[in-house]
Amino acid sequence: MTKIARRIVVYGMVQGVGFRHFVRRVGKRLSLTGDVRNLPDATVEIVVEGNAGPMDEFIQEVKRGPSMAHVDRLEIHEIVGGGRSPTFTIEGW
Repeated sequence: MTKIARRIVVYGMVQGVGFRHFVRRVGKRLSLTGDVRNLPDATVEIVVEGNAGPMDEFIQEVKRGPSMAHVDRLEIHEIVGGGRSPTFTIEGW
């Protein structure tokens, strides 16, 4: 299977609610790789790479978020994958 990569920016109440840890758990469970980090504008940025099926499930899980979060919207951009990370990491943690 061909791997795909996405850059996802998550808007809403997504900082200080365990969002990055949630994203990392979901990514690892789905065998995706990438990283997640808080941005200065109170959004969360995710760079994720993997197969299409798990990627679709990952995006649905991110839309839902953890129980304390509230996701208003996602900006999803196709990017060129590059195997940046061998696992799923939280940047700045």
